[in-house]
Amino acid sequence: MIHVFRKGTDETKPTLVLFHGTGGTENDLLPLADLLSPESSVLGIRGNVLENGMPRFFRRLAEGVFDEPDLIFRTHEIKQFLDEAAAQYDFDATQLIAVGYSNGANIAGSLLFHYKDIFHSSILLHPMVPLRNVEIPSLEGHAIFIGAGKNDPIIATAETQELESLLQGAGAEVTTLWGNQGHRLSAEEAEAARDWLQQI
Repeated sequence: MIHVFRKGTDETKPTLVLFHGTGGTENDLLPLADLLSPESSVLGIRGNVLENGMPRFFRRLAEGVFDEPDLIFRTHEIKQFLDEAAAQYDFDATQLIAVGYSNGANIAGSLLFHYKDIFHSSILLHPMVPLRNVEIPSLEGHAIFIGAGKNDPIIATAETQELESLLQGAGAEVTTLWGNQGHRLSAEEAEAARDWLQQI
């Protein structure tokens, strides 16, 4: 997978794994990573799917309607890539923090739904429920920050609340920040995620 890896200055810090939104690249969330944990190593990944020339992490059938077989395939593909990258760059695969925005938050959520202990903690910015009617592994001890928009035109409030409930039902500790910036990633969200990360 196309990616960028940047070694951190403090190897005791978890590695941040960055998942961009639709049309983004592996570099999009690097400034956010600098804000969240400036000493951490960072792995930015570019989605392997193109939609009208725009990179994504999995196909969709329509706005908000996921191609579930492709989503599941891409989820396993990324897990394999993470294992390979950990060996290549010598970072601890048990100490990863997912940072995903929009489509990237959805693939990060799917990874959580499929693999126990894949992430140390997760920052999901404007996520949806990736899959329904699946058995989610135990997320006991896993802290998750959700950034959501009360007026998000793409994601209904009920969708965010459903995701919260599913994650909490699996044992995760979920903190949700509700903003008023629509689907946009706001400075308020970024700063709240940083403050949350410093406290967990």
